[in-house]
Amino acid sequence: MSYNAGMLIDSHCHLDFPEFSNRLDEVLKRMDEHGVGRALCISVTLPEFPAVLAVAGRDPRLDATVGVHPDYQDVEEPDVATLVGLADHPKVLAIGETGLDYFRLKGDLGWQRDRFRVHIRAARECHKPLVIHTRAAAADTIRIMREEGAEAAGGVMHCFTEDWDTAKAAIDLGFHISFSGIVTFKNAEPLREVAAKVPDDRLLVETDAPYLAPVPHRGKTNEPAYVRHVADRIASVRGVDSAHIERVTTDNFLRLFRPHVSS
Repeated sequence: MSYNAGMLIDSHCHLDFPEFSNRLDEVLKRMDEHGVGRALCISVTLPEFPAVLAVAGRDPRLDATVGVHPDYQDVEEPDVATLVGLADHPKVLAIGETGLDYFRLKGDLGWQRDRFRVHIRAARECHKPLVIHTRAAAADTIRIMREEGAEAAGGVMHCFTEDWDTAKAAIDLGFHISFSGIVTFKNAEPLREVAAKVPDDRLLVETDAPYLAPVPHRGKTNEPAYVRHVADRIASVRGVDSAHIERVTTDNFLRLFRPHVSS
């Protein structure tokens, strides 16, 4: 499967967030100007999912996911049937984002682990990939992925910031590794070392917009157009040209998420 030559895809952004209110046309225009041909809009709670789907429905270049982020504790809990039902929409390409985050929240986080398992089971049932968030929880994340058979669904470790051993464990389960603007930050040399090792066929790029704007836009509101800076930095780290990163990350996205692509 291939896409327009010279086009990048932002595999993870949040265009329903307030930072983009009434700015979608502007964001899409800048995507065009920077050669970004598609963006995946990520769900973080069930009540906000209709807004994610509405944004994705406004343009053929946008798609959506459905899921509940591990940072949100006191929200409607998903069950497998609910996630599978909401995923039964042509714009919904994946389940998530889901996973574990032991950095922001402390105490008994058993509910996070239970929620993660629900998402993996839903992804397996509806045959759609997972978008996984992990922070300060790598060992438990990989353990639960193995226990729940996450390799049957596949997916991506989004905004990856862990070490090579964690990346390798996820790759061995058939997962992709996605890098955000963090890979451009001055103090991110260990992460760049990981980015240099990920096989071509497991590499993705993202913005996580509106967060984590890459250099030279650090500190500003991030947006899908800026994924080009991520790709360029990864190309430099890997000693290849940017066109190569465009090609492999776009092909990987299309193979993993299988969006409808107009001919």
